[in-house]
Amino acid sequence: MNGGSRMNGGTRMDRGTRTDGGTRMDRGADSPVVRRLRQWARDEASDLPLPGSGYTDTRWQMLASLSREDTILGRLAEAHADALAVLAELGGPTPRRGQIWGVWAAEPPTPVLEAAQTSNGWTLTGVKPWCSGANVCTDALVTARVGDRSRMFAVDVTQDLCAPIPHTWHAVGMAESDSGHVRFEGARAHPVGEPGAYIDRPGFWHGAIGVASCWFGSACAVADTLHAAARSGADPHAHAHLGAVAAALGAASSALTTAAAEIDSDPTDSDGRGRTRARIVRAIVESAATECLDRVGRALGAAPLCADHQHARRVADLTVYLRQSHAEKDLAALGEDIAEEKNPW
Repeated sequence: MNGGSRMNGGTRMDRGTRTDGGTRMDRGADSPVVRRLRQWARDEASDLPLPGSGYTDTRWQMLASLSREDTILGRLAEAHADALAVLAELGGPTPRRGQIWGVWAAEPPTPVLEAAQTSNGWTLTGVKPWCSGANVCTDALVTARVGDRSRMFAVDVTQDLCAPIPHTWHAVGMAESDSGHVRFEGARAHPVGEPGAYIDRPGFWHGAIGVASCWFGSACAVADTLHAAARSGADPHAHAHLGAVAAALGAASSALTTAAAEIDSDPTDSDGRGRTRARIVRAIVESAATECLDRVGRALGAAPLCADHQHARRVADLTVYLRQSHAEKDLAALGEDIAEEKNPW
């Protein structure tokens, strides 16, 4: 990816109320981020290349640019883009212009969402947590339990049998990502791929790096504040921090560029490197973004966090977004993979 370019830079909410303990919320109805997301989904999303198409770096640059514009925008756009990639790889309903798709695939021990096949097709019943864009998405790819296995389903989440559960998302950072619980009450659904196919497909790990490209873009936005301060006459310590940030983000950009070229040369992951590649790139980008947050804060102190609303929100959003990484658990998993290789370097 081009590090230089990156460093420079109706709907669900109109459906009224329910009496099941909550409201079909109008949260974000007038939000600039939601309006921009809808405009992007309508006019620009179709221009996003698929992973492994020969233009993976372009795909990640576009996602990074959206995340640099706004972390929430990038987060929701990445989910939409990932859903379209899954549909292209596994089949399913043909996406329509203007739809906003989510990917709701978190599977903690509880709560549990279950799928059942009836004479009229598949239905989903239960509660799904971590549903980003719960009140904004028109459609979602949702994993549910079928016996003891997980299977992915496409769901029109505007149907009355789906409802976001109010007061299940209390975040300060990433507040506008609206990632609360959604209740399904026999919602109609269409299977996408066979059981286990969502995780077993090569594109699962390609998509994992797409998330890292969003971390990168958001980190560049945080770094912009330090860059502006340095250009206006910051002290030597701030310049040292800016140099360190530039080095870290440059390494992250190079890692993304290299990974994109490798994916384009082997889109079906025939060499089996997809999982290790993704874990390495995510670790590099997470480290760079974390260093960026730390050094910008140390260089500029509390002033921009207290007096610059946009910067403060970027910092809070990125801090939460990075926790989509599992930190040492992911590093331990990477170490286990590397330990099996004879010559990993």
